[in-house]
Formats: sequence, structure tokens, C-alpha cells
Amino acid sequence: MVFPERGLSAREALLVLQDGSFFSGRHFGSEKTAVGELVFNTSMTGYQEALTDPSYAGQVLTFAYPLQGNYGINEKDSESRKIHVEAVVCRESSPFYSHYSSKETLSEWLHAQHVPGIDGVDTRSIVSKVRERGVMPCAVAVRDERIPVEEHVAGLLEKVNSFAYSNLDFVPLVSPKKAERFSVKGAKKKVAFVDCGAKASMLNELLKRKLDVTVFPYDASAKEILKEGVDGVVFSNGPGDPARMKGTVETARALLGKKPVFGICLGHQVLALALGGKTYKLKFGHRGSNHAVRNVETGKVFITSQNHGYAVKDLPSSVKPLFENCNDGTNEGLRHRELPVFSCQFHPEGSCGPKDSNYLFDEFVKLL
Repeated sequence: MVFPERGLSAREALLVLQDGSFFSGRHFGSEKTAVGELVFNTSMTGYQEALTDPSYAGQVLTFAYPLQGNYGINEKDSESRKIHVEAVVCRESSPFYSHYSSKETLSEWLHAQHVPGIDGVDTRSIVSKVRERGVMPCAVAVRDERIPVEEHVAGLLEKVNSFAYSNLDFVPLVSPKKAERFSVKGAKKKVAFVDCGAKASMLNELLKRKLDVTVFPYDASAKEILKEGVDGVVFSNGPGDPARMKGTVETARALLGKKPVFGICLGHQVLALALGGKTYKLKFGHRGSNHAVRNVETGKVFITSQNHGYAVKDLPSSVKPLFENCNDGTNEGLRHRELPVFSCQFHPEGSCGPKDSNYLFDEFVKLL
């Protein structure tokens, strides 16, 4: 068991919500003040993967599972080069870790990447509030003991009220700036991977299947993609409102019928819009690794990893639903009735798990 030299701070921290309520807890990580959209994740493990998922850009992540950081932070489980959440909220952040591969504590990692955290708060109450009232802007800050708490809360509330998640474009911040090629020995097919804020595990699943992959930024045109001579196209996950991604939607529309297309999470929403469907914001989204979905073609149920705040509706007659959420009945995937086009709202790479729907990458390969 490893005990780090620096544990958690004894300083008080505040979580201030847009409805005027606030929670007092203990600070850990960075001492900066953060503002973002308050959401929650129901996973029992995988905090490192979640915090480095670009889909969380602009959000303050509350973990419903009470203990976080107990197995530390290692060098291989991150899904991108940095933490993307604005702040972390949990019941208890462990000041030590006990895994052989870990190099630092959760608090040390957050501190190094300038991300604040607050623990010692009633996360059950926070999750219940978000479920009842929906996601909302919030702020996390170290308590300024020089001023009355009510005054500090009022100052943070001003920052909170000036934040509007749906009005911001997060995809340009997390998508690569230029195309990059990844080759594997023995590859017989080549695919384009439109990175709207992708998890590294998605790229790895494609490479595992002996595919050469060219990663394109979110604003790549259909002409640029087809010029690469690819056999198929994947649109990745990512943050923000899909309705703001008009250029990416147009690219997807231009590729329909030309190449097989597979959309994942935000990519699913982009495809739905390209095909004539609509998207809307969910009250509190689906975030966690324990969401059940049903394949409407076979009736089989899968446990999936999810991270999204928007959903698809009003699909045109040219496509049929492929999956549905077992909890609220929302659409979780589509398949075109004639073209080699399909998608899923969840994360089939399942990092850190589960792997139930991993077979969808094989289904895509069969279309190439």
C-alpha cells in the first residue's frame, strides 16, 4: 500500500448550483475556481477513463459511487492526453492508493492538471437534485474565509449564471487540428476516423482489427476523406450539442451511399441529423458503465458504457431503430434500410467496461 507525501487539503470547498443551493466540503486537487455543467456518472470503477474522456469537456462531474481514487492513477488508462472535466465532485477521495501500476493519487493528478475537486459532500443528494431538476451550471471553489460564506456563494452564483453549456462549441477544443495516419502490419482495409473528441480506445479497437486508420478533425470535408481512398468512415463520440455541428453533419450526409458509415455516441447523433432526424437535450443524460440497452432486431439486452446529454428522435422512414434504452425508451442506435450505415448511442469500446457491445466494430468491418 502506497501512502503519498501529499494527501488531501484540509481547506473548505464550495459547490454552488444555479438554483442557489450550495454544498460545503473538502478541497482536493487544484485550487482554481471552475464553472461548468453539473452532471453525474454511475460507474463503480473507471474514474481515470471518465475524467480523460473528451465528451466531458465543459462539465463538472459528480461520481455517484462514493469512493474514488482508491486504486490511484496509472500511465496507461487515460483516454486522451489530459483531463477534460472542469471539476470533480465525490463523497470520498482516497488519500492513498493500493495498485501496483499506479504512480500518483487522484488529488495529485488533478492538482498537476489544474482541475479542482470537492469531496465530503452528500453526492446522493446532488444526484437526486440533478435527476429531479435536470443538469445545471455550477461552480467549484476553495472557500474564501476572509468573507462571509453567503457573500462568497453570491459571487460564485454570478459566474454560474453567466455560463450556458448549450451555447458553447466544445468539439473544436478537443478535436485534432490535422489529419494523422496510423498503419498496422497486414492491414487490408483503410478507414477514416472523424475525431469529434474521441476516446483512444475507439481508435485502438479499429487498429486491433487490422485496419489502417486516418484520423481526421471534425471539420474535414467529404472530399478530403474520400481523397484518402478509405473503405469506410467512423464518426466518433464528443462533447456538446450535435445541432451546432452543421459542417460535420453535412460531411456525413455527403458520404452516405459512397462508403459504409458507423457513428458512435455524438457520431450517432450526427448521422441521425444527416439522415433527416432530430436531436434534443435529455433532462440529466446517460453517464456510466451500467446502462442496459435492447437490440430491437434480436431482443438481446446489452450492458453498455454511456456518456451523453443529447438524444435522437423523429427518425425518417429510411432508417429503423437498432437499439433502445431499457430505462427510458430513448433511441440508442439506428440502421439505414438500404445503405451500409448504422450507429449506436453508447460506447462499444467499453473502456473501462463492459465489453458486451464490442462486436459492433466487427459488424462495421464486415461492411467494408
